[in-house]
Amino acid sequence: MNKNLVNKILITIGFLFIYRLLAYVPVPGVDASVIASFFDSHQSDALGLFNMFSGNAVERMSIIALGIMPYITASIIMELLAATFPTLGQMKKERDGMVKYMQIIRYATIAITIIQAIGISVGLQSLTGPSGSSAILVDHNTFILVSAISMLAGTMLLMWIGEQITQNGIGNGISLIIFAGIVSAIPKAIGQMITMVNTGAMSFLTVIAILALVFTTIAVIIYVELGERRIPVTYAKKVIMQNQNKRVMNYIPIKVNLAGVIPVIFASAILMFPMTVLSSSSNPTIIAIADYLNPNSYFFNFLTFIFVVFFAFFYASITFNSKDISENLKKQGGFIPGIRTGNATAEFLNMTASNLTFTGALYLGLVATLPFMIIKGMGVPFFFGGTAVLIVVQVALDTMRKIEAQVYMSKYETLSAVGL
Repeated sequence: MNKNLVNKILITIGFLFIYRLLAYVPVPGVDASVIASFFDSHQSDALGLFNMFSGNAVERMSIIALGIMPYITASIIMELLAATFPTLGQMKKERDGMVKYMQIIRYATIAITIIQAIGISVGLQSLTGPSGSSAILVDHNTFILVSAISMLAGTMLLMWIGEQITQNGIGNGISLIIFAGIVSAIPKAIGQMITMVNTGAMSFLTVIAILALVFTTIAVIIYVELGERRIPVTYAKKVIMQNQNKRVMNYIPIKVNLAGVIPVIFASAILMFPMTVLSSSSNPTIIAIADYLNPNSYFFNFLTFIFVVFFAFFYASITFNSKDISENLKKQGGFIPGIRTGNATAEFLNMTASNLTFTGALYLGLVATLPFMIIKGMGVPFFFGGTAVLIVVQVALDTMRKIEAQVYMSKYETLSAVGL
């Protein structure tokens, strides 16, 4: 392993360590014990899901309680707008335009963070502990201002950390932050299971069933994520060898899951935004709506499935451009055997990608919802779902690919340097 790769890994670990330290920095003016006791009784609902994605930063009322989700929400909005308005879509393809595009996302992140921070701050005003003590230790108006500024600073720090990991680390900074948050909650979940088994609240057979479900889910995810359709491509190149023309064969790999982990993260961000706002209200109508959007409800899992499938098709259509691939093949003298070059090749690639995306979207939707429904049927009293496992496994696989690619690149550069 070369020195450059080691430095990138160390930089990534260092920034992730800073991220975990920020999870223990509370917003000024809150009683952490009151908030902790409140979250102990909301582990299996919307707040439990929100807390899981933040790496337990919400139950500590940390300055990064909102996590990176405001940035992801802003990115979703911009992606939808870019797909709707051609001018904005063209901006993404230009170097200078991409800089402006990212600036707009940052400004949108600030606006979303402020709205969510104020919503949480107002909701905490009515929160009291078991002894009747308030969660807020200072004047309410002052707390709203201080908490909004603190959480805005925390989200901006996370956004900066993600960008630094992407640029100077091993890449995929935003996904790695979510990955680190979910993984950091695993020891607590294991501790809860051990306590429940010791107290008789959960049988040992249930624990075995949960572990079997987790390992089965991981195996399915790895199998599908590594699956791809290889479309053969022929490059007509003349090789002077025994006066014969030889064709160089190659292939175009199209993954079964073209969209990766993005649809699951997007769906979670979309659904957590209203949950965060609605959970702080005492209005009976809003409470009824919040019950429908509770992760324990079938309606929530139905919405999750629909959103995941939608974003899988949406993101795959952005990342896979069959027309560009067809044009590049034509310029390089390549063609798919049995398919005419040009529009026919683009249509064939588009049809193949659509069929694979349909399968990949169903896989993502089922993995994001089915394990949780099974866990719910077992009566497990804490939040656990395929979404967390899916994100962890996909980000781990993608990170391993990036490290492997950099190792091969360093070997190639070494061989080039010695003239081989």
